[in-house]
Amino acid sequence: MTGKLGLVATALLGTMSVAQAAEDQPLWEVGAGVAAFSFPSYRGSDQTNNFLLPVPHFTYHGDFLKADRQGVRGSFFDSDRIELTVSAALSPPANSDDITARSGMPDLKATFEIGPQIDLTLWRSENRARFVKVLLPLRAAFTVEGSPKDVGWVFHPKLNMDVTDIPGMAGWNLGLLAGPLFGDKRQHAYYYSVAPQYATAARPAYDAGAGYAGMQYLAALSKRFPKYWVGAFVRYDNLSGATFENSPLVRQKDYFAGGIAISWILGESSTRVKVDD
Repeated sequence: MTGKLGLVATALLGTMSVAQAAEDQPLWEVGAGVAAFSFPSYRGSDQTNNFLLPVPHFTYHGDFLKADRQGVRGSFFDSDRIELTVSAALSPPANSDDITARSGMPDLKATFEIGPQIDLTLWRSENRARFVKVLLPLRAAFTVEGSPKDVGWVFHPKLNMDVTDIPGMAGWNLGLLAGPLFGDKRQHAYYYSVAPQYATAARPAYDAGAGYAGMQYLAALSKRFPKYWVGAFVRYDNLSGATFENSPLVRQKDYFAGGIAISWILGESSTRVKVDD
């Protein structure tokens, strides 16, 4: 439940769910770039981590396997309105020694999430340049370490609107997403429970439960140029009403996060395919 990093480019590139209008594109392309972004140490933290990372760039538009700015996914079932895919996400680690609220507690390991996602297209324009979808990802989460630990499930239904024909901004793609988050007891306990042995006068023991985990809103803007791609996003989280909002580890109930990236295209396939996401 920390600031999620999409699998494409390990960071910003996967966070942006921005589609492109149906058009011929290379079957694959590779490149490299750099991303800068800012996230709280975990959702509800009052401390921020800033990252500057080199990132790989890879897209593939196969019939089954797809890798693009929406992530790495396999399409098991695809119809005109319903798509069943695989959803994945990464969360960065957080050192508790650097977080006042978690001082003396175990570090938060990086986590990897994977699970099925159903995409329902509610509406799209005749030229397929604009559409509205409901995204329904359900992911199991595991710590990234020598002996991975199961840290529960995350359900994050989202309403997604994409616009690829912005007036006066040819070639720019706008993506808007909004939706609640839900987690089971193990997921919330990993981030928000305080075991008795870690309790202090300022941090009483706390047992986090399952359920609602707040709202999340995201806006992303990107453009593909002939030899490079640029993009930026801003995200707003609000934890008011979350089942764990009374945890002493929740120090801030709403915040903004954001980032920017640029990726240079170093090579691409001569084979062109019709892409309509």
